[in-house]
Amino acid sequence: MNLKEEALIDMEETSAKKIEAIFKSQKEFYGSHRTREISFRLDQLKKLKEAILKYEDRIYDALWKDLNKSKEESFLTEVSIVLQELDFHLKNLKKWAKAKKVSTPLHLLPSGSKVIYEPLGIGLIISPWNYPFQLCINPLIGAISSGCCAVLKPSPDSPNTSKIMEEMINEFFPSEYISLVQGGKETNQNLFNYPFDVIFFTGSSRVGKIVMKAAAEHLSKVILELGGKSPCIVDEGANLDLAAKRIAWGKTINAGQTCIAPDYLLVHKSVKDDFLKKMTESFKELYGEKIDHSKHYARIINKNAFERLTGYLEGKDIYHGGESEEESLFLAPTILNNVEAEDEIMKEEIFGPILPVIEFDELSNAETFINKREKPLALYYFGDKGKGEKVLRKTSSGGACLNDTLVHIANHKVPFGGVGNSGMGSYHGHRSFLAFSHEKAVVSSSNFIDLPLKYPPYRFFGIIKKILK
Repeated sequence: MNLKEEALIDMEETSAKKIEAIFKSQKEFYGSHRTREISFRLDQLKKLKEAILKYEDRIYDALWKDLNKSKEESFLTEVSIVLQELDFHLKNLKKWAKAKKVSTPLHLLPSGSKVIYEPLGIGLIISPWNYPFQLCINPLIGAISSGCCAVLKPSPDSPNTSKIMEEMINEFFPSEYISLVQGGKETNQNLFNYPFDVIFFTGSSRVGKIVMKAAAEHLSKVILELGGKSPCIVDEGANLDLAAKRIAWGKTINAGQTCIAPDYLLVHKSVKDDFLKKMTESFKELYGEKIDHSKHYARIINKNAFERLTGYLEGKDIYHGGESEEESLFLAPTILNNVEAEDEIMKEEIFGPILPVIEFDELSNAETFINKREKPLALYYFGDKGKGEKVLRKTSSGGACLNDTLVHIANHKVPFGGVGNSGMGSYHGHRSFLAFSHEKAVVSSSNFIDLPLKYPPYRFFGIIKKILK
């Protein structure tokens, strides 16, 4: 029995009684207004940073047990992103939280106008298993920064990381402020019985619809960070060596179990053969000749996911890769050639290290292919930057990169989020603060001047009409 299996046995559903007690205590604590104080929020952000640094090595160990993630990859894709986000909020929170004065139209003078930012209240953060630390703690930063309380519900499929996060949260934060609960569907259903002010969910589009229906019962605000089939275009004129390396990296980080991984490749027929050769060399350059021996190549999360992924390969034209080993959940980076739009692998997000290849002869055909499908979470274009800009104007996606993959997630000054089937709402940086905040409009009127224009019987209607026209 491996460590993940042992942890799964210990992972029990959180009782309905405990969830009720947590929700009630957080309502009371939020009602004390302590979380609204900027000094309190800054102290809690500093405390969270202290907690992460104390638990850093245990986080790496847990990620290795759950996903075979190396310490280097775990730092780059999980811990460093969270620490940078924390520092960004610590630096900017006072500015973000300050009331924003806005201009007042002539017909409302001498009133003054402003926008104030108030916390939404109690937040529920439901996170997935693929980046179990980052995708749980990063939204929490927004909740703390905005002045909310929060209940965290990580995935049971990454049990070691979930347990370490529970220990960390319990040590550093009182449960009436921040609490982490464990479990699966039953725990989710019990949580959905309560009127959280905001639900932040990261996961599949299928489960996202369930979350949205549950939120509708209480009219809770929802932020849905979902996925989708993110296309990657390699056009004629692309720097093939660089494109091959960057796409190979983006497709194999976390063994392809990344919501913004290139899901399928649209490659111009004039460069296809040369490009695919370079892709195979890039896999070897990144992970060595024996990829299953590389300490930097992750594993598939569980047997069900492994069987789903290997099922895609049966009877298909495997250009490269395809090797697998069920006991260790190893699946090599794999390129599938001559894929058709109707193939099973093109129907849902792959979430694994398999790259289907479809060739095109005109860029407009690639654009049409993308636009006939659900809007993806990301889009990648390799080639002339000007042509890439035109592709972005003719397609829709949550985010995009020109001549690179994944890196847009690392800039805290741009929003991260989906559109349509790939999600709604965004976060990172200032958007995380806004995601858990309500922007309240306030107009303050003078007690010394009271213009009669707005009152019946509207004797000055002619003047009003001229002003408002």
